[in-house]
Amino acid sequence: MSVFVKRNAMSCSFANSESWVILSPIEQSIKRKIEERGIPLKDWGVNIYRGILTGCNEAFIIDETKRQEILANCLNAAERERTDQLIRPILRGRDVKRYGYNWAGLYLIAAHNGYGTTPRINIDDYPAIKRHLDKYWNEISERSDKGDTPYNLRNCAYMDDFAKPKIVWADLARTGNAFIYDDAGFIMPNTTYLIASENSTMLKYLIGVLNSKAILRYLDWISAKLDKTGWRWFKEYVETFPIPRASQEDCLSIVSLVNQVVKSRAADLTADTFVLESKIDEFVYRLYGLAQEEIAVMQKPCVRL
Repeated sequence: MSVFVKRNAMSCSFANSESWVILSPIEQSIKRKIEERGIPLKDWGVNIYRGILTGCNEAFIIDETKRQEILANCLNAAERERTDQLIRPILRGRDVKRYGYNWAGLYLIAAHNGYGTTPRINIDDYPAIKRHLDKYWNEISERSDKGDTPYNLRNCAYMDDFAKPKIVWADLARTGNAFIYDDAGFIMPNTTYLIASENSTMLKYLIGVLNSKAILRYLDWISAKLDKTGWRWFKEYVETFPIPRASQEDCLSIVSLVNQVVKSRAADLTADTFVLESKIDEFVYRLYGLAQEEIAVMQKPCVRL
């Protein structure tokens, strides 16, 4: 006689073509609440983009020493001024930390290919930069990611968005969520993404939610795993994150906490930061309508399998 034993069974629906994941009943309940109470991030009136591809980072990304050398080689003050404006600080994925960043002192030669009504950069107007790039002629002339000339970057219709208030995140994060607010006008390479908007209050509210334990757990459920210590925060996942609706009072409360976290992290006040982030987590749990037993599940560490 055969005996079949069913253990730890759960009901799963495969009614549509979306990716599926096997969750426990309580995890299914949490995921359902998050999706019911949230609006996909892409529908929050924001623009979400990937960073810039240069095709030759060694030519177009320079350090402070090289920047000063290029500026010193300018023929006059007018060339120096316009050259300085073209060399812009760049923030790489590895520089982005949770609620903050460690800038490596690097710059991008932003010789764009034109966008909107802004014409393409003519390298002949920047002789010092041209002399620098000529040292990499073989590399920049043969690359696939280039503009109309080897001296230009590939087309980027959203160049202006880099100067706006924005959220920045890296596509790979070893420590979980790592979203930051930037209003310093950094440009980012293709290892990062940005969420641009003129509404800085909304952006800071979004950062509080995006850096929460709830969102990290949600990503863990819907995304492909990288390895035991890493998460891939691809745009295709992030733009679908259900962001909870909030009253103006709750929104401003989270924004206030986010501002405090940023200051606390900058001052390296670990204990204070932990308390502040825990308060944000509690706010987010409440906005998603989670019960205490569901919150207990969310509080458990996310472990890569």
